[in-house]
Amino acid sequence: MNTEHAPVVLDGKTLTPAALVAVVREHQLLELDKECRTALAQAREYIETNWLTDAAPLMYAFNTGVGSLKSLRIGAKDVVAFQTNLIRSHSASTGELMPKEVVRAMMVLRVNAFASNHSGVRLVMVDRLLDMLNHDITPIVASKGSVGASGDLAPLALMAGAMMGMPESKVEYKGEVLSAAAAFERAGLAPTLDVQAKDATALINGATASLAYAVLAAHDARVLLSSATVSLALSLEALRADVACFQDRVMLARPHKGQRRVAASIRKLIKNSARCTEPARQIVLWGTPNVESSTVGLPQNPPLSPRIQDAYSLRCAPQVHGPVLDALEYIDGILQTEMNSATDNPLIFPEDDAYEIVSAGHFHGQYIAQAMDLLALVVTDLSAICDRRSSRLIDPACNFGLPANLIAERPGVNSGFPTVQSMGTGLVLENMGLCSPASATSLPAKGNTEDHISNSCFAARRSRTVVQNAQAVVTVELLLAAQALDLSERNLKHFALGVGSQAALKAIRAVVPATWGEDRWVHDDLNTLKKAVVDGSILAAVEAAVGSLDL
Repeated sequence: MNTEHAPVVLDGKTLTPAALVAVVREHQLLELDKECRTALAQAREYIETNWLTDAAPLMYAFNTGVGSLKSLRIGAKDVVAFQTNLIRSHSASTGELMPKEVVRAMMVLRVNAFASNHSGVRLVMVDRLLDMLNHDITPIVASKGSVGASGDLAPLALMAGAMMGMPESKVEYKGEVLSAAAAFERAGLAPTLDVQAKDATALINGATASLAYAVLAAHDARVLLSSATVSLALSLEALRADVACFQDRVMLARPHKGQRRVAASIRKLIKNSARCTEPARQIVLWGTPNVESSTVGLPQNPPLSPRIQDAYSLRCAPQVHGPVLDALEYIDGILQTEMNSATDNPLIFPEDDAYEIVSAGHFHGQYIAQAMDLLALVVTDLSAICDRRSSRLIDPACNFGLPANLIAERPGVNSGFPTVQSMGTGLVLENMGLCSPASATSLPAKGNTEDHISNSCFAARRSRTVVQNAQAVVTVELLLAAQALDLSERNLKHFALGVGSQAALKAIRAVVPATWGEDRWVHDDLNTLKKAVVDGSILAAVEAAVGSLDL
């Protein structure tokens, strides 16, 4: 647990993606807002006094069955058995395990939903989740099987079973997988916990697994976009691009917000660059085909005609990166609302000195599903343009004098980077296959009780994969652009890089060396550099030099 910072306080209203990431990845402590704690206790006292008797009217999930069994009354003496069996019968997830950080995010989001005080759960359920998070006890949850309609019932049921200490439930605790009850005992917590009226339905109702995947994917996509803009800047410098197209007056002629912000970030990164100038473009590089060695490093004679327009993957970068930014702004708005919403069913509302119960549909994951479809689409396109720039860097027909395949020495004996580049292409192709809409694929479920489903969990889980693939594609562009800059340095050392580009190159070379002499074992280089992309350390080094990219 992280005790260096004040705990994140959950109040059902103000949770941010940054705070969620701090809890799930950095293990920052959590606590429930004091006013929320009081309100939850008051609501539950009313429920237990007035609603948990056999004389109470039928109230869905309090004293009735669920789904197609909604008309069947559950007697007060059977409520605990009903709630317990609900967890058992809904523990129907399958497939590979959810990543630990996603499960932790799911737990945080469920507590925050309860904090809104529309669910009627007992405080002991909230405290159990908080204890598990603060002690780093994480349920083992299979990832597949939710349709995102009455929420993510199956994965949430596995979470709930672990909370209860059910004998079948497993958790991860201190690097070991063991029974939930055993982990609780080791942590000094009660090994088991029962579920009473409304507890189980509140725990499993809501598209919270979908939301957990979604918030983390969208957060990572933000870092990805900034990193892709850094890799773009390095490619611009390596190819000595014409950068007049990024002027603000050009952007104002078609003033999309995202496009303009991306162009501003490019200008910030390449500020004071002498590489992206006409004098630099006139220098003969040593990789130029069929060139006299005596002319290498000197201006072309006679001079080349000024370059007229670069390729779209360079010149149109703001017009491609920009829509990604605008989409992320929209997606973040959707997710910010979802993170601070009650997604249970039924909901309770205070009315004078009492409470009323209303059946509704906030568990439906369509907002998340459509947002995640959009995320997959725009990130796929972002990965595609990065890959096209990588392709240009190794191609002597397109790279303006850089050696073929960015080979430093002995071409033929050494192969250089074509397979690194094609790995990126392979991931882009995979992303293209993953970005068809999931939210438009709806089938009825549970005997037409759920006659329209959102498919949100698949949409969000798939978008996480798309983002992870794109992180590798950006890593490829960074690696190839850095290699290109190092190879051209001998001829262009008097032409300085932009401030941000220089910081990026230095940060890359701090973790991965240039390839001189023999080919390197690129698998390790790619993984090392990708880690620096994913954790944001490359971006942090750049922003330390130029300020925030504001993306």
